[in-house]
Amino acid sequence: MKPSIIKLEKIQVSFNGEIILKELNLDIKEGEFVTLLGPSGCGKTTTLRIIAGFLTPEKGNVFFKGKKINDVPAHKREVNTIFQKYALFPHLNVYENVAFGLRVQKKSESEIKSKVIEMLKMVNLVAYIDRDVNSLSGGQQQRVAIARALANNPKVLLLDEPLGALDLKLRKDMQSELKSIHQKTGITFILVTHDQEEALSMSDTVVVMDKGSIQQIGPPEDIYNEPKNAFVADFIGESNIVPGVMIEDYKVKFYGKEFKCLDKGFEKMSCVDVVIRPEDIKVVPPESGNISGVITSVTFKGVHNEIIVDVEGFKWMIQTTENQEEGNKIGLLIRPDAIHIMKTSSYSSEVGDYSAFSDEFYEEQHH
Repeated sequence: MKPSIIKLEKIQVSFNGEIILKELNLDIKEGEFVTLLGPSGCGKTTTLRIIAGFLTPEKGNVFFKGKKINDVPAHKREVNTIFQKYALFPHLNVYENVAFGLRVQKKSESEIKSKVIEMLKMVNLVAYIDRDVNSLSGGQQQRVAIARALANNPKVLLLDEPLGALDLKLRKDMQSELKSIHQKTGITFILVTHDQEEALSMSDTVVVMDKGSIQQIGPPEDIYNEPKNAFVADFIGESNIVPGVMIEDYKVKFYGKEFKCLDKGFEKMSCVDVVIRPEDIKVVPPESGNISGVITSVTFKGVHNEIIVDVEGFKWMIQTTENQEEGNKIGLLIRPDAIHIMKTSSYSSEVGDYSAFSDEFYEEQHH
């Protein structure tokens, strides 16, 4: 087991009387790629600022390699931050931007030169060493910012929505670039994003946050396949979430019908949330499905069609490669391994059906 590098213990922060972080506990291991994921205002950037030292918690402690660092100022922490706005020095060229921190540390000119070249090689920008930073594309500027941050040999690199300003293709390229830099350097990366795909594709560990609290921590596969509550299931990818009753181990009831499932350990006859991902539902003739409904909209998504189906007033989303038309009556075939059971939570009634989604879609189509 890797040793802990950053530990947050019962961190509390509030602004103007509103609590932003509630008794937050988080343990980050050395060399991990950790992503703090959640909607705007969930507290993820505040958590990053506390680790960086830009913000002091009202309560709780921050530890770095076991030492309490609550009072250590930002510039003395072995941590570097990259922001969405790269904050490069416009009057300096690429070489001087990367060399900046090393000059502050009064390194020798030969040390600076070899370090700058090493860093620019890592981000594939050696050919741009003398360029004016204003002449670079967004992705190239981002890579200069990464090279500058890594030149100081930080133990931890904090990334605050660093790809937010880039277009989709560039974001994808930079995701794999960051992943490969992480693997090469072995430095601990802590990324803040609200982009689920970014979190799932890049991280070793995902920390899902909402309303100042951690909802779930785990590897991307667990977060996606075994969400802890309706918020996580709804926030990570698309989910159909319906109320159900756990009759006994491996048996759940919803829509008045009993379904076999793979979950156990719930109290008999307890109320639960049933999660079924859109890609796990098979479209069949109405009489062959476990349940049936009427298609209210069809959207072509390139790889598949996304169809919204009204089942007794509850709108389901299904992703299928089959061609279907609005108004068709279809059956939904749901296998036991497609069903995931969660305890009900304060989020249960807030999420899970796609009526808002399809109304919005309907209005767009008919304006």
